[in-house]
Amino acid sequence: MLLSFRVANHRSIRQEQQLNLHPVYDDDRPSGTAWEAVPVAGVFGANASGKTNLVDALQYMARMVVSSHRDAEPDGGVPRHRFLLDDVAKSEPSWYIADLLLDDVRYTYGFAVDDDRVTEEWLDSYPKGKKRELFSREEDNLKPGASQETRQLELVESITEPNVLFLSLAARSRQRDFRPVYDWFAQQLRFRRSSGLAALWGYGATRALKDADRHPEILQLLRAADLGIEACGTERVQVDEEVLRRDYGKNSSALNRVLFSLETGGTGERVRPWVGHRGRDGIVQMDLQDESAGTKALLEQVPRFLDVLREGGTFVVDEIDASLHSLLTARLIGLFQNPETNRHGAQLIFTTHDPSLLGRRDGDDILKRDQIWFVEKNEYGESSLYSLADFKPRKDENRERRYLGGSYGGIPFIDESFTEALLRRGGGTDQNAETQRQPQAEETSPGH
Repeated sequence: MLLSFRVANHRSIRQEQQLNLHPVYDDDRPSGTAWEAVPVAGVFGANASGKTNLVDALQYMARMVVSSHRDAEPDGGVPRHRFLLDDVAKSEPSWYIADLLLDDVRYTYGFAVDDDRVTEEWLDSYPKGKKRELFSREEDNLKPGASQETRQLELVESITEPNVLFLSLAARSRQRDFRPVYDWFAQQLRFRRSSGLAALWGYGATRALKDADRHPEILQLLRAADLGIEACGTERVQVDEEVLRRDYGKNSSALNRVLFSLETGGTGERVRPWVGHRGRDGIVQMDLQDESAGTKALLEQVPRFLDVLREGGTFVVDEIDASLHSLLTARLIGLFQNPETNRHGAQLIFTTHDPSLLGRRDGDDILKRDQIWFVEKNEYGESSLYSLADFKPRKDENRERRYLGGSYGGIPFIDESFTEALLRRGGGTDQNAETQRQPQAEETSPGH
């Protein structure tokens, strides 16, 4: 479980910003839970405010932890993404710090990098609430914690390049104290991939419909989305060239064929996903390819949300409203808020432009007061992150209306002069339109 994430000098994030997921309001906690972090966090803001850069920073940290030892070239420096609008930022390191709760033990892990190397790195644990240093590093100097086997860590240190994280190698060398943190970044922290290839292949949608019998919540979500779907599933059908041309076209890529062969298992059959719509004569099965783009996007996304709920972990979704309707998004958020459907304390962190998620559904807040964050960019291109809780909001206030009214910030400033300039250039203002009409009126008026 992610307790907090801090970052500085990453893309538009110049100064240190913190996403703090500790609960603020006890009466907003889901009943029957003792979660140390909120299960959901929504980040709101205008276009280009820096929401995606916050997600990118956490993904960069995960990528460094998991694969810096594979990706780094000797003397190749560190491929960081520093703030570019300030020359001073070039000489300053970029920082990434995560506070985690894993198996009831808190960990703090962080590192700093510049263009050439890892300048600092450390890992602390807090068993029974007391700090226990596991290691600290300043450039080439590694200091093992008092509880660590110095000889083993010195061996790992000897093969750690300056541009490689020590944790990446130590966790792979059977250092048990380091594995929980490494495994969280490698296995429990997930990001929603771009839907482009997934939509092309249809793999996620096929998988969702194949799982529909074992996981009835998939069909429940489809019905809740008001798509007119009453049933769903898959069946095995024989493969021939006509079916192949119909499904993939004459210019099917090698990737489509690979996926297709995996689905058929080399048996001459393929899995045909279908959805059932109610007609006058009962349920009619329709091919997935005949469904709308929105239905396909829904089926691509739903399995990923449900996987996290079943297995636990933290799911980070950039622009959750890009492919899902707000009512369905609210329903998915509700699954993470409910301890009956979120039995492993899974977390959902997302960015969005959708202000309706600040409102209510069925009489309950979609997002609690300590689950709402805003990102705003100043005149120097620097993003700042802040919580709704900073405003000390009342529990019953209309947060959607106050947000749209500008009370919390984080909304775009629309310069009306831009619209007026376009109208003038296109001759679209009332005055210009009247001027343009007048000569023609004189030419066609009777008596002239």
